[in-house]
Amino acid sequence: MNLRIALADDQALVRKGLKALLTQPGIAVVVEAANGEELLAALDTTAVDVIVSDIRMPGIGGIDVLRMLRARGRDTPCILLTTFDDDALFRAAVEAGANGFLLKDVSPEELKAAIERVARGEFLLQPVTTTTLNPSIALAERPRPDGLPVDAAPELTERELSVLRLMAAGHSNKEIARSLDLATGTVKNYVSDILDKLQTGDRTRAVLKAIHQRLI
Repeated sequence: MNLRIALADDQALVRKGLKALLTQPGIAVVVEAANGEELLAALDTTAVDVIVSDIRMPGIGGIDVLRMLRARGRDTPCILLTTFDDDALFRAAVEAGANGFLLKDVSPEELKAAIERVARGEFLLQPVTTTTLNPSIALAERPRPDGLPVDAAPELTERELSVLRLMAAGHSNKEIARSLDLATGTVKNYVSDILDKLQTGDRTRAVLKAIHQRLI
């Protein structure tokens, strides 16, 4: 797989370092930008397979760039990088249409794997440090960024929430089973119940819906 990457970061040293890490067989950094304006301008003339952008940059940041691209109908996979493990940033990134969310201290191998995954259409929803809201909070009263109310969330058991959080972190059924000391078949049943309660047909949509409804 030969992937063309657009890389944006306002810190030149970080940008050069990321480029050096990513320049290897199968990956080519074809766009470098120091801010959102430069990135948007470059994407108008250069086709890329994956965008890797810092979240916080002077002027137009990574999340705003992503919102603009999605509003224009551009669905290029995008990984947003941040120094801060922050729930609010994570939710904003997902709601803007990010395919991946990573801390900048990620290893070169993890970053390369993340790029390859989102290029295949997968989502990399980690790190996830979100916490479950108090069930007494009326989720329907919490507004969405577009001003519409959040749909009432289904009730999930504590065990289902534990499985859901591990799903959000990208773990397989076997890995979840090992982490929670459960049989793989039991985890499969939990996943099926979660998908049914969230009324979705696959794991990615289930996780995105759970984030949207602030279950995780």
